[in-house]
Parts: sequence; C-alpha cells; structure tokens
Amino acid sequence: MTYWYPGVAEVIKDIRYACPQAQIILGGNYATLCTEHARRLGADLVVVGSDLRPVWQLLEVTADPEQPAVWEVYEPVRTGAIKLSDGCPFRCSYCSVPPVYARFKPRSMGRALAELELLVNHGVENVAFYDDALLCDAEQVLVPFLQEVIRRDMHVNFHTPNALNARFVTAELADLMVRAGFKTFYLGFESASSQWQRATGGKVFSEELAQTARHLLAAGANPANVTAYQILGHPDSDSQELEASMRFVYSLGIRGMLADFSPIPGTPDGEACRRWVNMDEPLMHNKTAFPIIRLGFDEVNRLKDLQRRLNRALQA
Repeated sequence: MTYWYPGVAEVIKDIRYACPQAQIILGGNYATLCTEHARRLGADLVVVGSDLRPVWQLLEVTADPEQPAVWEVYEPVRTGAIKLSDGCPFRCSYCSVPPVYARFKPRSMGRALAELELLVNHGVENVAFYDDALLCDAEQVLVPFLQEVIRRDMHVNFHTPNALNARFVTAELADLMVRAGFKTFYLGFESASSQWQRATGGKVFSEELAQTARHLLAAGANPANVTAYQILGHPDSDSQELEASMRFVYSLGIRGMLADFSPIPGTPDGEACRRWVNMDEPLMHNKTAFPIIRLGFDEVNRLKDLQRRLNRALQA
C-alpha cells in the first residue's frame, strides 16, 4: 500500500548499489494511487493500473495468461492464494479497487483450476481467495469453479480474507461453499446505518447481512468463523453509528471485526480526509494512524475493547 513506500525506496537504493545495470520496474497499488510520488523513487518503469503490457514490452517477452503462478519454487508450501477475477463492479467511496482495476473481469477458469491443482499437489491445505468481488457473477465464475473442485474431489480449506458481498449469498450458494470446503467467511458490512450505507455506495444493507448470516449458519458454517468487517475511523464516523452497528452484528450470532480505515487518495472519502491529514504524504494514509487521528486514542481503544467483549460473549 501507499504508506509502505519507504521500504520500496530502500529496496531500489539497495538494488542500484548491488546491481547498477538492473532495470527496476515498480507497480501495484502505491504506483497506481500515488504515481507522481512513485516516479520520484528512481525506478526505470512505473506501471500504473493492472495493464502489464509495458512490462512485457520492456522485457521483450510474450506473456502467457494461462500460466499459473510459480508456486513450485516454494518448498514446502502449506498455504496458497488464488484469484478467480480482478476488480469489482461496485464503486464504494472508500475503496482503492476501482482506480487500480479498470473494471471487473473474470480470469480464465482453466488457469484457476490449474493453479489450485498445482497447490493441492504441493500439499497445500489452506487457500485464500484474494478476489475483490468473489461472488460477483457467481453463476458464471465461482459456482462452476466449486462444482469442479467437488467433482475432482480436491480437499482444501478455503478462506475469504478480502470479504464477501453479503448481497449475493443465496441459500444454494452458501450450501455449495460449505460443501466445497469454505472454512472462514469474512463479510464486508462497514455500518448498519442506512444513511451511511447509501452515501458510501450502497454495497450491502443490514437485512442482506442478516439473511446471509442465516444462510451460512443453516448450511453448516461455524458461527465462530463467520465475521463481518466494520470500518473504524471513517471520516463520516458520526453518521456511521459504529457502536450500534457492532451490536447489530452481535445480534446475528456472528463475529465482528473492526477494519482500520486507510484514506485512499483520489477516492471521495480519501479526499475528505484532507481536513485531518496531508494526503500528499503517503505515510499519512497509514491505517494504524488515521483512526487515532480521526477519533482519538481513547475512543479507538474503547471501540476495540467493546468488539473484543462482544466476540467473547458469543463464545460463552
């Protein structure tokens, strides 16, 4: 992310010293969101967005989009990551995905299955989906993938750290996910306030989260492994009604988790943060620092302590 740039600068400096003839390519979220800042670090090529054609041109190679990641260079491999798609069709006011990916685009099913098979053959037992919209167009993307996982009898535990959109979880999909090996379900919720939900993009509403919780639990998901993310330190914290939102999640019988807000330059919510921080300095995008700047150290600790107590109460 953007606030890690001092590490990038150090790596570039070290490479220049150790291998002065090397060509250095810099890409990813930082390079895309803070392009002019990134260009000052001294890389030979700064790649903006997810189009890697400038890389292939510089290297004078022809890319093979069907080639799975080279997991075999890691020995041993116990955990892996996979993506079935890039981007997200939603335009949430706080999210970095729209500027980084031009649009939602499914990846090749053949490549995804080949990559999973490669991971399983190397002994991987836990695989995390890093899609930003795993459930988007599920009937064409996730459902056939999981059906093939079951048909091939591929035993693996799936996890969803990037959060699922609760709007798209039907009873049938919940059952399929559990049967295919999903073990942890992270749901993007952010707030139970309908005013806040509408203002930030209307990604998911409270009743949709409640329905998804019912579907997952009915399908056999462990309640301790179903978690709803909520943003901590959003610039519009007043209308977010975070404490009430935390208690709403608790009422559904699932865990809550506070996700520290990171102001993303160029997004509506990120630009609103100029009221509190210098958004032209990427260090000020730090998700650990901004909630404290916005809410104060004591309030952040109070809310985090409340979340811990609510989660402990679920286990009692």
